[in-house]
Amino acid sequence: MQHPQSQPIRTRAVLAGITALALSAALAACSSGSSKPAAAPKPGGNAAAVAPAAPASPGTPAAPSTTASSAPSADGKVVMPAGPAADLKKFRDTKAGPIMETTLAGKKSGVSGQVWVWLPPQYNDPKYAKFGFPVLTLYAGGQSNGYNTWAGTQLQIQEIDAQLAQQQQAHPFIMIMPVQNLTGDEHKSLDCSDIPGQPKMGTWMSQDVPDFVRANFRTLKARESWGLMGASSGADCSAKLAMQHPDLFKAAVAIDGDFKADSTLWKGHEAEQAANSPDKLISTSKADVKMLATAGGGSAYEVGVVKKWVANAAAPTAVEYYEEPGGKHLTTDFGKLIPMSLEWLTKNLTGPQSDS
Repeated sequence: MQHPQSQPIRTRAVLAGITALALSAALAACSSGSSKPAAAPKPGGNAAAVAPAAPASPGTPAAPSTTASSAPSADGKVVMPAGPAADLKKFRDTKAGPIMETTLAGKKSGVSGQVWVWLPPQYNDPKYAKFGFPVLTLYAGGQSNGYNTWAGTQLQIQEIDAQLAQQQQAHPFIMIMPVQNLTGDEHKSLDCSDIPGQPKMGTWMSQDVPDFVRANFRTLKARESWGLMGASSGADCSAKLAMQHPDLFKAAVAIDGDFKADSTLWKGHEAEQAANSPDKLISTSKADVKMLATAGGGSAYEVGVVKKWVANAAAPTAVEYYEEPGGKHLTTDFGKLIPMSLEWLTKNLTGPQSDS
């Protein structure tokens, strides 16, 4: 069931008021867009950069082949899905193809949770049968238990990505949308972490979910094709996981986060809490990752929180700041940042590639 989305995604107190080769036939092919995006401009408007690193060039696919490959070369870039195949069912249709849903029982974490998947139109185009695609994992705001706002109807990130890819402004991303919690009680949030004595949500997100993606879809080996993006509490997840797992992820977008691990479940585990709190991690991070952090200009408090977090970043961790003029901590305003965010991710991640 879709979660209502008319209200703000998450309201934290401190913000005062915020996918199996077998399934390819099921995911209908749409008309192919270009997968050679132009480099995206840096965030404009009220933007500033902190410890910027040289931008990665967008992936430029070779001429598409019409012959499928059953396995990658030993030193190839593409990872072909080897299973086990997940049992995906259609969640809903979009103008850019269906969103599928499954329950992932994590072998490493022991956590079972819902995951939604969208494949870009190019994925099922025979011309791209030998191509691996970049992966973007999206984290929602709010408690995200039984729903992920990015899979809903309001944000329409799938349609936006498909359109931008056709215009050569963004990569066609495989989009993965997991839940973040196993209860609706905000005070018992798992903070995308392995809280002692609680379900290992951090391991589920950083190990089981990527394993699931590789098992079911054509991906790329290098971390340069794996990105994260989240809004509100989802922003905290994307920033934290990027800093903790730079071997897995290269870039992340954090939309209007407060960057705190503040679940009441951390009580008695303050050291572990600090080790999983983005506001502490940013000051000590040695992760070679790139991040974009945004704040809504309509909230002076939020602007202050995000600017302070950005200012604490130091090389090799690079964080760019963007302030949305007049922006508020609302799903509608988060949606306005989707095109820019996808272009920024395209600039900092590689696109679809083949081994031939």
